[in-house]
Amino acid sequence: MTGERQGLDAEERAFYLTHSVYSDPGDLSRLEGIPTDPAELAVMVRNLLIHREETPVFGFTLPENRRNEAETRYVSAILRIIAERDAAPLTVARPPARRFAGTCRDFALVLCSLLRTTGTPARIRCGFASYFLPGRNEDHWVTEYWNPERGWTLVDAQLPAPEMMAALAIPFDPMDVPRDRFLVAGDAWRACRAGEADAATFGISLFDLHGMDFVQSNVVRDLAALNKVEVLPWDGWDLAEKVHRDLSGHETRLLDQVADAEIAGGPFGRLRTLFMSNPGLRTPPAVRSHSTYAGTRAAGLPTS
Repeated sequence: MTGERQGLDAEERAFYLTHSVYSDPGDLSRLEGIPTDPAELAVMVRNLLIHREETPVFGFTLPENRRNEAETRYVSAILRIIAERDAAPLTVARPPARRFAGTCRDFALVLCSLLRTTGTPARIRCGFASYFLPGRNEDHWVTEYWNPERGWTLVDAQLPAPEMMAALAIPFDPMDVPRDRFLVAGDAWRACRAGEADAATFGISLFDLHGMDFVQSNVVRDLAALNKVEVLPWDGWDLAEKVHRDLSGHETRLLDQVADAEIAGGPFGRLRTLFMSNPGLRTPPAVRSHSTYAGTRAAGLPTS
């Protein structure tokens, strides 16, 4: 298990300490005075962002013209929007109406960015959480950071607010999310393939999206995230777009290998090889972006 590993080699540590084009915070002057403790950073992120579907929990109605803020791909742009909306230092909590209205991916990526910036290796993970709706495994993204004592540790920066902890009756520490409450996509794939879980319970209940096609897409997106290509949750390409029942035997075996590497969180070289050597898994120059509120369109990705 990822939490049982006792160290990072120099290459892996350097990789997850270095920003991707997505996690790069841009203007570092905005980050002056931020904490370095992961728990404090998670609370800071929680106080700067709001999930566009959770606003009623905070007594706030999101204007319709802000539904597409979550189309913002880059942390530098997210932080710029926050700073333009409220000039206070980023260490100052914003009221709900002045927070960036994104999705779970944005909470995960902004925390990942701050961790990398302050010297903690971090990455984001795509998978499914069982703590939002009883009996459901909801599409979700969290941060994973290297804890010298526990190894790779899952953090959900969407949770550490009294309103969220109470509304969801969360019984665990958001800074150490149990791996049976958040399943990385590979865990979900393996459980569904083995008949140990019902694929119909995996997806997005709000939009009635679920099943093995969804699980398969998240397996591909999680591998990309592990390779620091932190796409939007609705981006699709090649094996993330292919209908599950149409997979060839070779493609199914390849996804089994990816799932096993995701469950283990490595080895690092294996994660890199699977992504870089398989065109069906590696992100192309353009993807199909199936946005909830902006429709489906082609979206170009950065080349570095």
